[in-house]
Amino acid sequence: MLKFSIVTPSLNQAQFIRETIESVLSQDYPYKEYIVVDGGSTDGTLDIIRSYEDCLTWVSEPDRGQSDAINKGFRMASGDVFAWLNSDDTYLPGALKTVADFFEANPSVDLVYGDVLYVGGDGQLLKQKPAPEFDRHQLLKWCFIPQPAAFSRSSVWHAVGGLDERLQYAFDWDLWLRMARVCEARKWPATLATFRWHGQSKTFASSLNMGRETIYAVRRHYAPSHPVTDARDLAVGVSRSLIRSLIYRAMGKL
Repeated sequence: MLKFSIVTPSLNQAQFIRETIESVLSQDYPYKEYIVVDGGSTDGTLDIIRSYEDCLTWVSEPDRGQSDAINKGFRMASGDVFAWLNSDDTYLPGALKTVADFFEANPSVDLVYGDVLYVGGDGQLLKQKPAPEFDRHQLLKWCFIPQPAAFSRSSVWHAVGGLDERLQYAFDWDLWLRMARVCEARKWPATLATFRWHGQSKTFASSLNMGRETIYAVRRHYAPSHPVTDARDLAVGVSRSLIRSLIYRAMGKL
C-alpha cells in the first residue's frame, strides 16, 4: 500500500489550523504521516498543534518563507506520495483513499490532481469550478492545477528537486511545470479539498508580488519550449493571473 506524506506549513493561522489538522487525521486511509512545519507562530497556533502531537510530527522555528517550510517538511518525510496542505485549507473525506486507488491503478502517472471547493473565511461555499484536463501547453499559460488537490509520487518530487525557495507565491506553478517535463500528469474527476479565500491569505493579499513571480515562473519555462512569436500567450497567461488576483482583492466579503 502507498504511504502518504502530508506537510502543512503554518504561521499564525490559529483561526483555521485545527480544521486543517482534523481533515488530515480523519482520513479513512491508515498509511499516512503528517508533518506540520511552523514558522514561529505567536497567536495560539502552537497550543493547537501540541494538542495533536501524538498524531503528527511538528517543528516550530524561523524559516525563509513558505517554500522553505514545505521543503523542510518533505526532507523529514518517508512516504511514496507527497502533498502539502496549507494551514487554512482542508481535505474532503475520502481524499487520500481516492488518490491511493488512482495511483495504484495508474502506475505510469506521477502527478494527479482533482477539484477543489472555493470557500470564504467563514467556510461558506464561494464557487465550485472543475479544473481542466491536463495540457502542458495550457499550463504554460496559466496555473490551472489546484494546489490543495494535487498529489505527486515522492520519486518525481526528488527528481525535480522540490520547490524553488526563491519563490514565495508562484512556487507551485513552477513545480508543476518542472514535473510536467519529466512525468505523466493527469486530472482525476473527484473533488478532493477546499481552498480558502480570505483577507489574510497570501494569494488574496499580495497580488502584485504574485504577478512578479508569475512573470518569472512562466518566462523560465516558456522560452525553451516555444518561439518568440508565441509571446502573446505569455502575456495572456500573466494577465489572467493578475486579473484573477485583483478581482478577489476587490471582493471585500472574502
